[in-house]
Amino acid sequence: MSERAQSFGYDELLAHSRGELPGQMDARLPAPPMLMFDRITHIDDNGGSFGKGQVRAELDVKPDLWFFKCHFIGDPVMPGCLGLDALWQMTGFFLGWGGSPGRGRALGGEIKMSGQVTTDIECVEYGIDIKRVLRSRLTLGIADGWVKADGKQIYEANDLRVGLFTDAQMQDNRIG
Repeated sequence: MSERAQSFGYDELLAHSRGELPGQMDARLPAPPMLMFDRITHIDDNGGSFGKGQVRAELDVKPDLWFFKCHFIGDPVMPGCLGLDALWQMTGFFLGWGGSPGRGRALGGEIKMSGQVTTDIECVEYGIDIKRVLRSRLTLGIADGWVKADGKQIYEANDLRVGLFTDAQMQDNRIG
């Protein structure tokens, strides 16, 4: 890819989930409500803690978000797995943005949670720093990440792994 965008608004993220973003490979973000951020504020392939790339994204928190209605009734909180999923989504997006083909699948990682997202939070910030990208039979991205609620870090993730799989691998259900 030549000149790649370094930020993406909500409409561009929706176009990406439909496979309509110019220059994108076949890796796609999920569509709402599973798309866990409203914008990618920055992406590059030489920044971050390891100098191999980074992605930063944000979610505007509104009290009527779907998960607050069901998790937990009377005690609304964003499920921790959704914050983790946002970090996996960003890692897969980075791989496709970098020109790698395949469909993204989360393959693991470690996470520590020290806080939560509740209806009084205004903005969730997400960040990943790419540690390594392997390109062989499949493309594998490994990243460390974090989640902040109104500027306070509430999750720390290490060794997040996302693979991009070809159609043949997906049909054979061979992940890994």
